[in-house]
Amino acid sequence: MNRPAASSVFAAGPLVLAGLIVLAALTRVLPHPPNFSPVAAIALFGGAYFANRSWALIVPLVGLFLSDLALASINGGLYASWFSGTGIWLVYGCIALTTVMGLGLRGKVGGARVLGYSLAGSVLFFVVTNFGAWLGDPMYPKTLAGLTAAYAAGIPFFQWSVLGTLFYSAILFGGFALLRSQLPALRAQTV
Repeated sequence: MNRPAASSVFAAGPLVLAGLIVLAALTRVLPHPPNFSPVAAIALFGGAYFANRSWALIVPLVGLFLSDLALASINGGLYASWFSGTGIWLVYGCIALTTVMGLGLRGKVGGARVLGYSLAGSVLFFVVTNFGAWLGDPMYPKTLAGLTAAYAAGIPFFQWSVLGTLFYSAILFGGFALLRSQLPALRAQTV
């Protein structure tokens, strides 16, 4: 039976990718405008570059979880009360879907494509999380008017979500392109 050598399991490329994702996720503990977050960007980045699809999915979710733990230690809980039930699963599910979207960037990373995928990831996050707010917050009646109100309440935060995703996508994708141009070993070990 052929097993991969330890050096190929812990190759520089996947370790650098994981490090960038976890580092970006932990920026959530820094002061920032509401919803100015790296989560959609780390999901797209993981999907675009991890050669192993399982790692592409797992690492962004672990990064999100680690940043949630860091936030919990600061704030005393993972999310606001309405988000502690179904909402948290919707967020993690949304990040998984965004990672799957990021698979479409494999071998095709370019500025326009990253911009388009970043915008699509932001819209997906807005649609899913505001639906979760409507489901979980008793303030919103479970009617079409209540659903509309939940989405309307999220509109002021949407601009920050888009700006955060674009900012972190530029940092992650641009920074990694620069690293790859300087370190040939990273080109061979990632998608």
